[in-house]
Order: sequence, then C-alpha cells, then structure tokens
Amino acid sequence: MVEKGPAEEVFSNGLHIDNRFAVTNHPRAYLAFPVSNPAAAAELRNSAPAGIVFHTTESLQIPFESARNSDLKRVGQSLLEYVAMRCAYHYVIDRFGRVFRVVAEQDAANHAGYSVWADDRWLYINLNESFLGVSFEASTRGGGSGTPLTLAQVSSAALLTELLRARYRISAANCVTHMQVSVNPDNMRVAYHTDWASSFPFQQVGLPDNYLLPLPSLASFGFVSDASARKAAGPRLLETIERAEVDFEQRAAATGMDLVDFRRLAQGRYRALLARVKAAQHSTAPGIDSDSGPAETPAGADASRL
Repeated sequence: MVEKGPAEEVFSNGLHIDNRFAVTNHPRAYLAFPVSNPAAAAELRNSAPAGIVFHTTESLQIPFESARNSDLKRVGQSLLEYVAMRCAYHYVIDRFGRVFRVVAEQDAANHAGYSVWADDRWLYINLNESFLGVSFEASTRGGGSGTPLTLAQVSSAALLTELLRARYRISAANCVTHMQVSVNPDNMRVAYHTDWASSFPFQQVGLPDNYLLPLPSLASFGFVSDASARKAAGPRLLETIERAEVDFEQRAAATGMDLVDFRRLAQGRYRALLARVKAAQHSTAPGIDSDSGPAETPAGADASRL
C-alpha cells in the first residue's frame, strides 16, 4: 500500500483501486471438504478467500473509440451501479482498465452460486463464499480465440491478480474462469454460465493455462456436458471436458458398476455436500434463504438497464 484514501487506494506495483462504488454484503463463511475424503467432517473457514473466479459482464459494448468516451463512461457507470446494487462481484475492471472495488473482500459476492472447484487439498462448492469474483466489462463468445479485452484491462488484471494472490496466498490453480466452475444443480449439467469459455489471457495475467485443469464437477461428481456446453468451449477447455468424461467412465468400469449407477452415486455425493453447505450457510448468514441459496448474477446484464 502506497496511499489509502476514501475514494482510492494505490499500491507499489502500480495498481489503483477505485472505491467509489464499494458496498458491503454478509461476511464470508464457508465449508471446504477434504479432497481425499469429502464425506469427512468439513472445515469451516471464516474469512480468507481460497481463489479467484474471472467473469465478463456481458453488458452493452459501445465501440471503443475516443469519440465515444462520454458514452463509454456513462455506460460504465451504469454498469457499476447495477452490479453494486446486486453485490455481484468483488471487482470490476472497466474498458479503460480502471479497477473498481464493488463488494468488500471480506464479504461474499453473488457471482458464482453453488459452483464447484477443487485444489490439491480442498473441495469447494459454494464459490460465492469461498472465491473472489473479478469481472471485466466485456462480452465473450464461446469458442472464440481472440480476447475481447483492451490492453489496459489485461495490464490491470495482472496487477490485481498479483495483489490478491499475495494478500491471501491464493494458488495459481485456484484462479479460474466462470465456465470452468459453473454448474446447474437442478439438471446436473456443467456450464450454466459460459463467460470465459475460451480466450481468457491466463499467461498475460501471470497464470498458467488453467483451461487444462480437470473440472471437479465432471471428474468427482458426475455432472454432464451437453451440446451447448461443448459448442461454447474453446479447444483447450473442450479437450479437458472430454478427458474428464472418459476418466469418469473408466473409473465406473474399474468398480464394476454400471455407468448410470456410478453417476447417480457421484451426483448423490454432490447433493449431500450441497445440503451441508446450505445448512451451514443458513446458520452463519440467517438473511439468506437456505433453500434457494444465494443468487448467482446472470451472465449478461440486461443492456436496457445500462
């Protein structure tokens, strides 16, 4: 920290954080399940975020031209007001590369719902509580190869990621995109949201290519990918999805169980852990309905509101 004021924070790596749209939400509290034995007693962590989920706002995109600066600023401000009202992300990086704090880091944000991720020790189900949400003012198209970000956004993302990883000791493997973690518990399918299905600039923000990491929702819990998920995924993520599904089928064969029964068993484990997460969340944050769970911000803010 170099300077700290009510409206802005400045850090020694060159990062500036604008606090004008900052809001509070309920304090973070979540269960993390041991990867080696998810059914074992879970550990309750009260504060430290375990990872970062990268999003796009999927909001109105005006041509990025100097003649449109006033319109770009107006649309950006409307977007920030909207996401602040919904406590949608912890940070938003606008098209000029400005970094805005939305939800305070010590609080949960409604950015990922009951999504799924795992590192080498812990399995996480409610990423609203356990991961920070960083969103770019951008719109992505599944399967595309070119990044929709401006150079300023990429540069700011690298600085912000560096800061957050250092502050909370977040592993590189826990810095992933929304599509990698998003699931629909109602139909047990992956990719409920598909932002950053491809083309996230992992290397440019100082991270390995995490599209190659296995998806725990597929590998551990028997979620399935449908045609729309496969269509949205870029080549690297599609390869990861297909590899996870083959591995799951091989595990079922190794047990001698029918694949349908093996998948039903794995999905049952997810539902059992989800029930524990909801119960714990209800007890620590009574203002949240434990049946419906915290809202996940829809991928694609209604442009008419901006």
